[in-house]
Amino acid sequence: MAQDQSRQIVLTGASRGLGRAMADGFIAAGHVVHGCARSAKSVAALEQAYPAPHSFAAVDVSDAEAVDRWARKVLADSGPPDLLINNAAIMNRNARLWEFTADEIATILATNVAGVVNVIRAFVPAMVGRGRGVIVNFSSGWGRSTAPEVAPYCATKFAVEGLTKALAQELPHGMVAVPLNPGIIDTEMLRSAFGAASSSYPDPKDWSSRAVPFILGLRSEDSGQSLSVDEEDEE
Repeated sequence: MAQDQSRQIVLTGASRGLGRAMADGFIAAGHVVHGCARSAKSVAALEQAYPAPHSFAAVDVSDAEAVDRWARKVLADSGPPDLLINNAAIMNRNARLWEFTADEIATILATNVAGVVNVIRAFVPAMVGRGRGVIVNFSSGWGRSTAPEVAPYCATKFAVEGLTKALAQELPHGMVAVPLNPGIIDTEMLRSAFGAASSSYPDPKDWSSRAVPFILGLRSEDSGQSLSVDEEDEE
């Protein structure tokens, strides 16, 4: 599909940070966004800013049934997406691995790994049935390297790398699945790990000016490759 054609884009975690910056960027470029976020208040603000044909829903990606309901509506109204972006994720508190509770580990796995799979399960069969589409699962520099006190987050992003590469091998020829490292961006999530030092990195709006065309430019030869928006910014 030519980059200048309008695309139907499904985007998780669309209400803040990188997700909101991408939603703004894709819509400004003439594409239609179907986004979700956990906060109903944030979703209402998106709906007010971007009415139909765009659509937004309050969905927790860790809830498979909620994801399925959302997907059925999007698919019925707009058909299979041309571009599916799994951006929704959460960060662990800073602590050594053995200091996390079982519930904390289960929560981050449910969102960052099972949530990605829930969205893939809900949307990708329709994309496969049509025989085309691009799936971008957001990874991290911490999905390719490690650091202390972020072991649970690293584990989830290493998982995203592996499951995306396996997915790429399962898709029909011409479809694309990419694990994408966005680089280090000054978001609320980064501040939870880096604190005030986060302000030295680009803000989401500046980042999206590079990321949006980068994502729209993904092609079949990129499938299964670990890519980064800004190679020099890898964590």
